[in-house]
Amino acid sequence: MDKLLLGLALIFIVTYLWYVSLVKKRNTALEALSGIDVQLAKRADLVPNILKIAKRFMDHEKSLLTEITELRAQFTRSYNKTDPSAVKDHIAQAEQLNSKMGALMVSVENYPELKSDNTMLEAMQTYNEVEAHISAARRFYNSAVAELNTAVEIFPGSIIASMASIKVMPFYEVDEASKAPIDAADYL
Repeated sequence: MDKLLLGLALIFIVTYLWYVSLVKKRNTALEALSGIDVQLAKRADLVPNILKIAKRFMDHEKSLLTEITELRAQFTRSYNKTDPSAVKDHIAQAEQLNSKMGALMVSVENYPELKSDNTMLEAMQTYNEVEAHISAARRFYNSAVAELNTAVEIFPGSIIASMASIKVMPFYEVDEASKAPIDAADYL
């Protein structure tokens, strides 16, 4: 009887410790996601200022500016951080906005008066700094998600995770356009 109680107590303790470990990993991933959201919000807040400056000079790029404005509005909506599909959609929206902002930055090169505008230069520098912070936050998030996903997918974590509604989270991956090789001749 004592061995049975000791065995059950041991199973309970191991299960509880595994559960605590999963919750810690999930919370670390959510913390990392919040870090990305802070940086993405900084970028989203910077976008209107860049667009205001660019609108003064870029008559031919109105459709791009409008598209960026719409993407920013979509991106700034709230989402469920514990729902993997909502997180994946949020990441995709962030990457779409990033892609269009990259196209805007390339377009700026075609407007010498805009490219030399001090306000635009400062905005572009700030934008580049925010992108560097996003990259660092993305690395931290992906590391936390890798640990969480491994713990959730391996037995007995998979059983405990399903009982605790802890799910595999998506990695923050860049879109296909960002992975494509860059040909400098396109910008000359």
